[in-house]
Amino acid sequence: NGRKPFITVLYVVAVCSSVPVSDLLDRASQHSDKLHSLSTTLTHELDSHLTPIGRMLMPRPSACHTSSSQTPSDKEQAPQVSESDLLSLARSLLQAWVDPLVVLSSSANTLPHPAQSKIINKIQELQEHSKNLGDGLNILSGKMDPAAQIISSLPYRGGNDIGQDKTSKLIKFQFLLSCFRRDSHKIDSFLKVLR
Repeated sequence: NGRKPFITVLYVVAVCSSVPVSDLLDRASQHSDKLHSLSTTLTHELDSHLTPIGRMLMPRPSACHTSSSQTPSDKEQAPQVSESDLLSLARSLLQAWVDPLVVLSSSANTLPHPAQSKIINKIQELQEHSKNLGDGLNILSGKMDPAAQIISSLPYRGGNDIGQDKTSKLIKFQFLLSCFRRDSHKIDSFLKVLR
């Protein structure tokens, strides 16, 4: 029984080592595109139920826990960054969202929103796509320069509580999701440049 997972891992590693980098980049780009598309759809869904006061109270993007990451600011800068550094940035951003996605997932059950069950399902999809993309980028980084394996720490310190009242729950949930959408767009852009 203990050998089955080990043999499965060996098989996956053997298969992935025979897949060309260009194919791995294509797959990663498809996953990142889906991740960004899901986060955008979900953000728009939530935004349609946020009051004007809620929009005014929403923190600025500079308050996102990943805003300290030094990333290219536009499409012209991204190609000037080395391939390994771009992949490292994408992996770092993705890793920074492991805990916040858990917070979003556990908070979705209490979210005061008419499409709560739909939101719960989409958050679970985000987690799955994020994990799959992370696994793929880990494999890809092993085929590149060692600098691609570096992951910068961007810890989430927002806690598990998204608020007590309806407005604060919606604002914090929407804010976290909008930060994720912004970062998923960066990840998608970096992977498209790499591809």
